Amino acid sequence: MAAKYQIRVFGKQSCDKCHTLNQRLDKLLAKDEYAEFDKLYCDVETIDGLVAFAEAECVNPSRIPAMLVTEWNAEADEYKPVQTKEPGAQDSVCKKAKLYQYVGLQTDYSDLGKGVISPKMIQSVLAEAQD
Repeated sequence: MAAKYQIRVFGKQSCDKCHTLNQRLDKLLAKDEYAEFDKLYCDVETIDGLVAFAEAECVNPSRIPAMLVTEWNAEADEYKPVQTKEPGAQDSVCKKAKLYQYVGLQTDYSDLGKGVISPKMIQSVLAEAQD
């Protein structure tokens, strides 16, 4: 059976920030409380990764690495993006890294975000998906 949630990580092989996001996710997903989640890495420098990125329709290409949480939809027989309950709402943990319409994160390279997706931000997004 498929995991209830699939986290799609968009990145590039040569990107240190992408590598860090993957490591942080792997560490979190190894914990029992995240057993419902699986991860799919989408390398945007490959055809399959680029197609997955384009199908997501919500991530700014200049804000990679990014992650999108999807949920298994048995009726459609595929994973569908989890919609956020309050699109565009202020988020004190994720700030401008939070995706607008869907549950996920993209890197905020501004002076405020400093290009960091922290473990706390990831945990906040995973908790939102489970609510």
